[in-house]
Order: sequence, then C-alpha cells, then structure tokens
Amino acid sequence: MKLLIVEDEAELAASLVSHLQAQHYVCEVAATYAAAEDKMLLYDYDCILLDLTLPGGDGLTLLRQLQAQHKADGVIITSARNELDDRITGLHLGADDYLPKPFHLSELSARVAALVRRRRFNGANTVVAGPLTADVLARTVSVHGQALPLTRSEFDLLLLLLSNQNRVVMKSTIAEHVSGDMAEHFDSFEPVYTHVKNLKRKLTEAGLGDCIRTVYGLGYRFELAAV
Repeated sequence: MKLLIVEDEAELAASLVSHLQAQHYVCEVAATYAAAEDKMLLYDYDCILLDLTLPGGDGLTLLRQLQAQHKADGVIITSARNELDDRITGLHLGADDYLPKPFHLSELSARVAALVRRRRFNGANTVVAGPLTADVLARTVSVHGQALPLTRSEFDLLLLLLSNQNRVVMKSTIAEHVSGDMAEHFDSFEPVYTHVKNLKRKLTEAGLGDCIRTVYGLGYRFELAAV
C-alpha cells in the first residue's frame, strides 16, 4: 500500500514515515505545496495524509485540484487548523477523514487502515478469491486453508491485483505501488517482473494455477479459473 505524507514539519514527517513503514506501507513525503502538487497529480496513492498549512500554498487548494482531476486517492487531513469551516470544506472537497493535531500515531494508522479497506475492499478485513483468503490487517494469505508465506512486496502486489480482479494493472502502476518514488530511478521493469514471477510461482505451487495473466505490452490481470 502506497501513502503520500504531505507535511512540512520534518520531525513529525520522520515519525510518520517510521511508524507507517513499520506497518508495511510504502511512504513518500512532500514538504511543500509545490512538491505535493507534483506528486498528487502525477501519481496514485492508496491514502494521502494532507496537512493544510504548507509552504507555498493551502492544502484545501490541493484537494480542489484532486477533485477537478477526478482523482480517486483516499485523503485524511491532518492539521492543527481545527476550525469547523475547514473541516466541513475539506470533507465537501472529497477528503475521507479529518484528524486534528496533535494525534496519536496508533489512531492515525488505524484510520489509514480503515480508509484503505473501505475504498479497496468495501470495508472488509479479508479478501476472498476462490480458495484464496487474504487478511488485510494481519497481512497473511492462505490457500485452501494453508498459510502462504509472502514477502511485503508480494503481498502488496497480490492485494493490488485482487482489488482489480479481471482488470489489467499496468506495469508502471505496479512499480509505483510496491516501490513508491524509487520507481522513478528504475532503468527497466525488471523488479516488477521479478515480483510477479515469484508471486505467480507461489500461487501456482499452492494450487491456484495460472491466475496472474500477462497482458503483453501492458501489464497483468488476476483472473481466477475454476480450481
């Protein structure tokens, strides 16, 4: 799962990254309005943690841009500006939640997890595809009731494919999803091919057959046949 932390307080941003990475999220940081604008409009995120008071601009303006571009990223406003008008405006502009500062990191991570489940998996803690069950909170996978060990990247890739069943997921989307802004430095999609190859092998060995289909020149599609 990929998050964007829009926060100009360096110490707080570092604490958020440390805490959320420990929860197995891929985290990117934008400390200014301009940096946040570039990332939010160019890339897709499972959740954006958005401060409203930023060097160079206002976070509510960023929300308006997301709305104008019809972007579907989840947004949690995290701001010391706890005025009722700001909260109402933010929610009307498409924010999913509003968490005033100061907040507990454990509450923040719980709200992020709830938002991701709600947006990607209709609020469910588990995702079921035939004999496969993925527990989003525990980050575990089982097939026919048997545990299937996956790396963090393999688990994130599987959830991405499961949330887009029978739809093509582009290679570039996979690269950004499992590697964040590090994907910009890739010379090729070799890391994507490696993650997909390893996940396909594990799913096949678990008895799911060829459920990750290659769409040549584009990406991959999760399509579960009768098993």
